[in-house]
This record gives sequence, structure tokens and C-alpha cells, in this order.
Amino acid sequence: MDLSHISSALGIVHSLCIERGKNAEVWDEEGRRYIDFVGGIGVLNLGHGHPAVVEAVQRQVETLMHSAFNAIPHRGYLEVAKALDAFVPVSYPLSCMLTNSGAEATENALKVARAATGRQGVIAFDDGFHGRTLAALNLNGKVKPYKNGLGALPGPVYHLPFPSRDSDIDADQAMAALERLFEVETPIDEVACIIVEPVQGEGGFRLLCADFAARLRCLCDRHGIVLIFDEIQSGFGRSGRRFAFSHLGVEPDLTLMGKSMAAGLPLAALAGRRELMDAIVKGGLGGTYSGNAVACAAARVVMDVMSESNLREWGDRQESLIADAHRRWQASRRFPMVGKLTGIGAMRGIVFEDTATATGSEHLMALLSAARDAGVLLMPSGRRRNVLRLLPPLTTEPDILNEGLNCIEQALETL
Repeated sequence: MDLSHISSALGIVHSLCIERGKNAEVWDEEGRRYIDFVGGIGVLNLGHGHPAVVEAVQRQVETLMHSAFNAIPHRGYLEVAKALDAFVPVSYPLSCMLTNSGAEATENALKVARAATGRQGVIAFDDGFHGRTLAALNLNGKVKPYKNGLGALPGPVYHLPFPSRDSDIDADQAMAALERLFEVETPIDEVACIIVEPVQGEGGFRLLCADFAARLRCLCDRHGIVLIFDEIQSGFGRSGRRFAFSHLGVEPDLTLMGKSMAAGLPLAALAGRRELMDAIVKGGLGGTYSGNAVACAAARVVMDVMSESNLREWGDRQESLIADAHRRWQASRRFPMVGKLTGIGAMRGIVFEDTATATGSEHLMALLSAARDAGVLLMPSGRRRNVLRLLPPLTTEPDILNEGLNCIEQALETL
């Protein structure tokens, strides 16, 4: 694969070039088949080329490719906004704007929070990931490789430890860190918003502690702070529900969404309480490509297909098969590097531990290569890149999912 015209700053996990895909299977330019457990990093929850999405996209291309909504509205944008009001499980009427990417949704959320509160401070979390644009970068909860050599970033931003059953931080410790922050770093009345992933993606598929989420909600209500849930990776069915915050019993003020929203086409959104979304002056939100007509056609189908019953069936099936395989690998004692299972529903990670022969990260990097040779494509995550994140399409056929898991076991035998 010739990368001579590609910036070396783009890190590439798998040195192959895929040519076509069907649901959870892809084929490279040499015709070799792989099972795709990467899914475009969480973009393909409905798989490669879902028939209903393809039909809707083809139909849309024949009628209207694009119109910049700020200049001349089109029906697709309006229909997606209306569908989101029914699809996002919050108790208040939803107001939204469509964007091209999750990072763009993040940037606009910061604008909305600043305008609505008249404050600038932002609280984010260790190991979080919210995008690669300049303001979003400073929210990310680790330096390497996102912040190296970039100097001062837009702020002020303060980071807290992320409390989770999947980490060694509990709700009391995180609340103590929050109290310290307000005593030592910044006054509470200068904080505009708190942004957090209900399930961390890049951070290693860790579920936010529900008790902490409830206490955070109370604190935000008491002090007029905007609570933002980043559901860009965890939303649109990945956790077995439409959005992962349903597992926490807490509603956000603003929700970020993207990735699987349009089944592979670039579309994302910022949605939330109308009084917040209307805080910016007219013309202050928008974008030339935001809410592209073809991407909107795909998103409308995605929301139709992702019924609660479908998501429950897909999530339960993946959770069961992945958990069974993980138990088998641990019980065999042949793979001492295989640690605990993280996440919830179909959003699952496996921690790779240090052993006498290698670090967890080294074991996982070796697994990625061996698994590719065995016929399955995988993706790392975590601050130390020692957490295997499993992102097969929710629609993966059980026999294909089992085949992929067996390929991973075959690769583990070589480590």
C-alpha cells in the first residue's frame, strides 16, 4: 500500500486496503476476506451496506444531493430533527443542529454552553475522548498522541478521574476530586459545563458510575452548570439501548451524537434543551455541509431500523457470545494476559495485563497482527493502548461473530 502522499501524522492500525464490505465482512484489494470487529471505529453498527440504508441513499442521490440548510432548507434535515425528538429518550422537547462530525458537535456544544451560562470553564474526565479539533483536543483526557507539541489549547479545562466499576475510581473519590477542584482550581460559578461519556470509547469501554452520574446531575442543577453527555461512540445502539445514558438513569442537558447515526455517511448532531440551543444569536450555528441530504436519508432509516426490540436482541446476543468467549479464555489459563471484561451490552472491551514476557500493550499489539493473519480486524483503546475494543456490527450474524471470536482465540494461541 503506497502511503507516500499521506501525512505520516495519520496513525494507521492495519496496513491493508479494503475494497468492499457486506455486514460484518470485508475484502481487501487482493480478495482476502476478514471479519470486521472495528466497524469504522463504531460507525457501522448496522454493518457494511445495510440494504435499507443503501436503498434510501440511492433514492436520495437521484433527487437531491445537497443543500446548505442555512441558505435553503431541505426536507431531510427537518425530518431527521423531528425523528431525533422521538428517538432520544429524554423527557423534554428536543432542539438540535446537525453537523458533519462528532468533533464539530463537541465544538458547538462548548459554544452553546458558554452563550447560555456566560461562563467559560469546562470540566472533563481522565481518559475521555471528544475529538481532534483544537477546542475538543483540550477536553481529551490524555496527552499522547493528541496534544503533543501543540502548546496552549483553548480553555480553561479541568480534568477529573473517571469513576467506573471498570476502573479503580469510585463515586466518592471522584466527588472528592470535584470538591478539591472548586476549592483549589476554579470557582464553581465560573464553570459553564461538564462533559462526560456515559461509556468511554477511546478510554477503554468503561461505564460511568450511575451513582456519580446522579450526583453530577444534582450538582449541575444546583449551580446552573450544563451537563453534556458525549454519546458519539456509545449512542445509536452500541450499549444495547438507543443511548447509553439510559443505563445511568440520568438525563443530560445536551447530547452529542455521531458515528453510527448515518450508517457510514458523515453526519452528527448536537441536541438538547431548547432554552440552551437558542442561547446563541441567529446565524451563530450552522455549516456548509452540515445535514447533507444524502446523509440525512441514511439517518432516517437508521432510526427506523434501531427499534428497542431490535437493539435489545442484537445487544443481548453480542453480550452473551462475547462474555462466553471471554470466560472460556480466562478459564483455560492458557492466556494469562487476558484480563477483565469492560463495558456494557455490545460495547465491550478486554483488558490485556502485563506478564513476565511483555506489557499488556505489547501483548495487544501482537494480538492485532496475529488476529489479522487469522482473518479478523481489531482495534486497541485505553490510555496504555492495552484494552481491546470490540466493535462488530450489531447486525453481525451469530455464526460470523463466533467465527471472529474463534479467530481471536486462534491468535491468542500464538502470543
